[in-house]
Amino acid sequence: MVRVIEDMFGIAVNPMSQKTDKVRRFTLTTERGMSVSIITLGATIQSLMVPDFNGKLEDVCLGYDDVAGYYRNQPKYIGATIGRVANRTSGGRFKLCGKDVSVSRNIRDRYHMNGGFVGFDSVIWDVVGVHKDGITLQHISPDGHEGYPGELTTNINFSLNETGCFGMRIEARTKATTAVNISNNSHFNLAGHKAGKEGLYQHMLMIKAQKIVDVDHDLLPTGKMMRVRTTPYDFSSLVSLGKRLNQLISCPLNGFDNNFCVDVSPNRVELVARVVHPCSGRFMEVHTNQPGLHFSTANNLPDEDSKEPPDTGKDGASYVRHGAFCVQTQKYPDALNHCDFPTIVLNPGQLYDHQVVWRFGACPKRV
Repeated sequence: MVRVIEDMFGIAVNPMSQKTDKVRRFTLTTERGMSVSIITLGATIQSLMVPDFNGKLEDVCLGYDDVAGYYRNQPKYIGATIGRVANRTSGGRFKLCGKDVSVSRNIRDRYHMNGGFVGFDSVIWDVVGVHKDGITLQHISPDGHEGYPGELTTNINFSLNETGCFGMRIEARTKATTAVNISNNSHFNLAGHKAGKEGLYQHMLMIKAQKIVDVDHDLLPTGKMMRVRTTPYDFSSLVSLGKRLNQLISCPLNGFDNNFCVDVSPNRVELVARVVHPCSGRFMEVHTNQPGLHFSTANNLPDEDSKEPPDTGKDGASYVRHGAFCVQTQKYPDALNHCDFPTIVLNPGQLYDHQVVWRFGACPKRV
């Protein structure tokens, strides 16, 4: 049986109301000890405790001990729900129903990123349901917020079960035609959130994709697709992430930050990725109904090789570049500016339905 326990995480000013509000934390725990904590600030995954093959629990997602930590590191979106539209929108503009729409350009006044200046990551979500296996959070984004037309109501159901499956089901409805592409930006390290770059390099990775979205120097899509076969981006079978990162040392980005076009059947939740940490036996599977998986390796965290001071996370942990990975399920970035990409248009009467399940476990032998 899953237990759901609430405590108070802190106090923050809700940017939507400009009023001080409580930030609540809900911890879901299985009988085997696996647990996940979600805070209402940004509908953020704050902690995820997973046992290794000996039953030893370790927190495998990056996060902070208090509200101040999340405010201090807001531009990194660690653990947060991202919306209305995750990732980049070129020039902060697109056409919708034949009309030009301009949204906020929150990155160097050049393009729109992760919902704008006040995205879903920055607001305090309402708790609209506490269930036997999880919770439901809700946010109502007003018409015109950050430039997006239509009032959008978004519900997220977080759930956990005894088989190690932690799920998010994101549903949204709009009162006017708008754009929706919501995701979650949790940073994982199956060796433990404190394990850093050394721990990440021990991981192995598989992504069911034959292509990635080609991008320019600003990571904005060019509209082309790039086949991954015989490149460092080919994760079609389980391979060493550390070795692949070493292959990118001479590249400008020096890491992964790519949208993989995953092989999923329409309207079905299917396995798209598997991550393994052989030293602990922990593994993680990603199941989703979304056509994109944005895989990245915490390239925007401080570079310890360049003597940059690390970010301080939970329990005094040092968070550094290449010290974690993200597997964001979503549709493709800048989709409204590329007619061949899966659409992110949502009309009144339609339901946006985004499902993702992370299945965690431990295997005693090297994979």
